[in-house]
Amino acid sequence: MSKSSPKKPIYAFIDASNLFYGGEKSLGWKIDYQKLIQYLKKRYKVKKIFYYGGVELNNYKYSPLDKNPIDLNKLKNYLKRNLKTSISQKGKITELTKSIQRIKFYIKLEKFGFILRLKPVKIFKDGNRITKKANCDVDMTFDLMRLYKEYSGVLVLSGDGDFAVVLKYLKDTGKDLKILARGKRTAREIRQLAGSDFRDFNYLREILKFKDE
Repeated sequence: MSKSSPKKPIYAFIDASNLFYGGEKSLGWKIDYQKLIQYLKKRYKVKKIFYYGGVELNNYKYSPLDKNPIDLNKLKNYLKRNLKTSISQKGKITELTKSIQRIKFYIKLEKFGFILRLKPVKIFKDGNRITKKANCDVDMTFDLMRLYKEYSGVLVLSGDGDFAVVLKYLKDTGKDLKILARGKRTAREIRQLAGSDFRDFNYLREILKFKDE
């Protein structure tokens, strides 16, 4: 009698721009990301956790077409060098300092075990108005399909209705689908797809809240 093949793992996909939009100010509490990854692995038995977000390059040379992902340590050192030469430019110093803090945050996420999928932020200027954009929907959708044969189900941390088509396909083809998202920011069609497998991220406040020492 032949042995049955082992069940494929569960993967988690985090759409940071949707789930964490507005950061601590919007959510109302600060997330402990080490607690988050531990919770996802324990509660949902996920094997891999992909995190999709944007990163400001500040003229650092990198293209999405490059073979390797962004080297965060090299980018951090590049920004630090620029910071030293921008001592007389207050606005530039503030911008670079924020970028460095964001890079340090991403490096910490990697250490925790998140698999980063970072996309360069595009900056659009219209007169005095500056708009920054790093839409990772295509990148996340691509991975959901690229890795299709590796997993038995997905835990998607996003309420973005743009994912409805690909998530419906996954569910229709037998993949287990669970959604963990902010209730008020979750599209109706996403809730319908998940049904009883929808969980409101806001209810995890006491479990995942960062507590200062």
